[in-house]
Amino acid sequence: MNQLHDRIRDVIENEDVAVFMKGRPDFVMCGNSARALDALRAAGASFTAVDVLPDPRIRQELSAVSGWPTIPQVFIRGELVGGADIVEELQASGELQAKLESAIGSDYRGEREERVTSVLAAA
Repeated sequence: MNQLHDRIRDVIENEDVAVFMKGRPDFVMCGNSARALDALRAAGASFTAVDVLPDPRIRQELSAVSGWPTIPQVFIRGELVGGADIVEELQASGELQAKLESAIGSDYRGEREERVTSVLAAA
């Protein structure tokens, strides 16, 4: 395994909710990434975001890890939920909230945080 693979897997496995997206929550660079964030915010979820744009290897390695070709990718407790369309549909039906509560607990709606992390090795 390479270091990038390990860092991506670490974020997926150790963050309650991880969003691999184009841009950051405060500077979204893609409409689909914005839609996924909006659905998570509407559900009251805290999340950790990873910008896939700084290095094309991030996106390539993420797809190898997840088996999912497109961005954004949303994971809840290590499980791939899907991209913008799926996350929006789950939020609209109430299934996203139920999935969050089942995976994280009823207090997932506490003080909502939006964190940003990098999967690139520190320079």
